[in-house]
Amino acid sequence: MEVQAVLLALIQGFTEFLPISSSAHLILPSVLLGWRDQGMAFDVAVHLGSLLAVLWYFRREVVIMASAWWRSLRGDGHSAESCLAWGIILATIPACVVGLLFGDWIGDHLRSGWVIAVATIVFGLLLWWADRMARLQKTEYQAGWRGALWLGCAQALALIPGTSRSGITLTAGLMLGLTRQAAARFSFLMSIPIIFLAGSHQATDLIGSQAVMSWSAVGVGVLVSFASALACIHLFLTLLNRIGVLPFVLYRLGLGAVLLWMMSAQA
Repeated sequence: MEVQAVLLALIQGFTEFLPISSSAHLILPSVLLGWRDQGMAFDVAVHLGSLLAVLWYFRREVVIMASAWWRSLRGDGHSAESCLAWGIILATIPACVVGLLFGDWIGDHLRSGWVIAVATIVFGLLLWWADRMARLQKTEYQAGWRGALWLGCAQALALIPGTSRSGITLTAGLMLGLTRQAAARFSFLMSIPIIFLAGSHQATDLIGSQAVMSWSAVGVGVLVSFASALACIHLFLTLLNRIGVLPFVLYRLGLGAVLLWMMSAQA
């Protein structure tokens, strides 16, 4: 059980912020190794670890943005940081609306190996196309409210399993003309409220379910996902301009092909 918890937390931490689809990777242990679901408490734990990692990595930016946002709320005028904060709030709305209206339907009808495999391939190709066509001119502070809304709608698409929240928001950012670094940073900052809201919803369901929790697995989930997510964010931002998105696209195509083969073999 502890080995499974460590490996699943590593997978969650590394894939949450890479454009390669965490859901596509989390399906592999269950299909290949027959591992059972670790439970809702573990899901909350790994999301908490990922949230703490992105908050810690961007702690300076978050403090500055929060302070600027509060000043703008009091009527003290806007700055680049307050506009970015408002943009991230705006970008969070579409996913919340779609999740509330269609979350159960998506979970019942789209959470299958076939959907994950196809989405992994299709949205991987879309990322490649966006990177090829990208102007790579704007910073995250130049996205504007229309850009923030566009990025938010893209984030809502990530509710389709296999899409990758990081991948589709990076794609949308590149389409807007953001640099790779700016698109990635906006994507990471966008993840803070959405992971918090998703984790809070899961935690509420967990409290209501009165499920039995393995505190050791929960602790492992938080610590391992935090460490792996923190390393992932740092490495991704460090290497993105150097290697581009093609390695991730090729990886997605290979992963999607493997998943399609696995689904065919089970049929």
